[in-house]
Amino acid sequence: MSKFLPKRDEDYSLWYNELVKKADLAENSAVKGCMVIKPYGYSIWEKMQSILDTKFKETGHTNAYFPLLIPKSYLSKEASHVEGFAKECAVVTHYRLKNDPNGKGVIVDPDAKLEEELIIRPTSETVIWSTFKNWVQSYRDLPLLINQWANVVRWEMRTRLFLRTAEFLWQEGHTAHATKEEAIKETETMLDIYAEFAEQYMAMPVLRGIKTANERFAGAEETYCIEALMQDGKALQAGTSHFLGQNFAKAFEVKFAPKEGKLDYVWGTSWGVSTRLMGALIMAHSDDEGLVLPPLLAPIQVVVVPIFKNEEQLQSIRVKIDPLIKELRQKNISVKFDDRDTQTPGFKFADYELKGVPVRIAIGPRDVENNTLEIARRDTKEKKSIPADTASGEIEALLKDIQLNIYQKALAYRNTHTTEVNSYEEFCNVLDTKGGFILAHWDGTSETEQKIKEDTKATIRCIELNTKQEAGKCILTGKPSTQRVVFARAY
Repeated sequence: MSKFLPKRDEDYSLWYNELVKKADLAENSAVKGCMVIKPYGYSIWEKMQSILDTKFKETGHTNAYFPLLIPKSYLSKEASHVEGFAKECAVVTHYRLKNDPNGKGVIVDPDAKLEEELIIRPTSETVIWSTFKNWVQSYRDLPLLINQWANVVRWEMRTRLFLRTAEFLWQEGHTAHATKEEAIKETETMLDIYAEFAEQYMAMPVLRGIKTANERFAGAEETYCIEALMQDGKALQAGTSHFLGQNFAKAFEVKFAPKEGKLDYVWGTSWGVSTRLMGALIMAHSDDEGLVLPPLLAPIQVVVVPIFKNEEQLQSIRVKIDPLIKELRQKNISVKFDDRDTQTPGFKFADYELKGVPVRIAIGPRDVENNTLEIARRDTKEKKSIPADTASGEIEALLKDIQLNIYQKALAYRNTHTTEVNSYEEFCNVLDTKGGFILAHWDGTSETEQKIKEDTKATIRCIELNTKQEAGKCILTGKPSTQRVVFARAY
């Protein structure tokens, strides 16, 4: 179990990779760069998906589905978009296989070459905007608020489970609006939904900001983002929301007739989060013993481990614990009763600790006699004995406390790893010795941003929204700056 995990402070990357596998979240597949998400890992993603899907629908969005395959010509219609994704595209060139005449399995049939190659979607702006053209004629058709849950492929050379894989799962929202103001408001609304989900459900504090031109989504006029800090001092982009202006509307001729005046192009947005959130969840909270899951996303919130020697003891335990399990489930708290006799209680304790189950209940014959239970919380590892009669309310309160405690611990880490610097020497020193978010002045040029990235591998994660104006000098060039931006090394 956890004793086979590397220590975070010894090899954080190896610790992460081994934890993902040993906690039964995911594993590498037969296709290099792709992953198999195992049932326990997928159940966490399903919870994320369900919560976000509800929030999208509450704000007027509906789900649809668009093709996996995109004509190559579509990607040529928006110049910056194709430039941004060209190096990551997987291309379908043929539509048929045939038996190898030399008896060596199957080969691609050279006579089955496609007239136009198809791109496996790296993102769906092009195919969706080509469809929007058919859906929008009048202001009465707007706003058009669409989301899809799908998989995408971006051909990655260096992969890591959940964080960067050739194929991954995500949701992508795509909307069309009558005015620029409406589209910008939509972009900001979705950023708020992502931030609230990260903080309230993932227990992960995030910064809300805008990307620089260098880091902006290909084809967008503005990219909003949430940035989180992992326990190794590196940042992780946890979600993005893009104001597309009229770029894709013009590329695909999506026009509408307003109440007054001539035809005009609609204004667009797109926004998305992916299974990268799984990586963020793991790295933001987990420890050397395994996963630490916030209760609101844990597949199993409470596990009951009976300690028994024979069937008679097990049955007496079950009679005692069944009313509590029923009461917890009525409160929508997920409970597992693990009565396997093929594993020892010690093995089960370690296994559920590795898997990050927030609350563990242990009950044996003596507890039945004394009308007590032993409860252990995963986040602090504290254990105590409580009366069985009041356990339901206490466990419900405990789960809320664990959720809050995990968030506060992550916030405290971020606070102690956020540093203001005023010189390049100080910047490099903090980056190498402490890491975390570094607030520094920047002269606003792409050249300076690129130079800092080449020198230090640190990037501007965002320009925080509502950040205060503060006169200063760029840490690299000494040129005037009006505000600090957030730098960090990142995943």
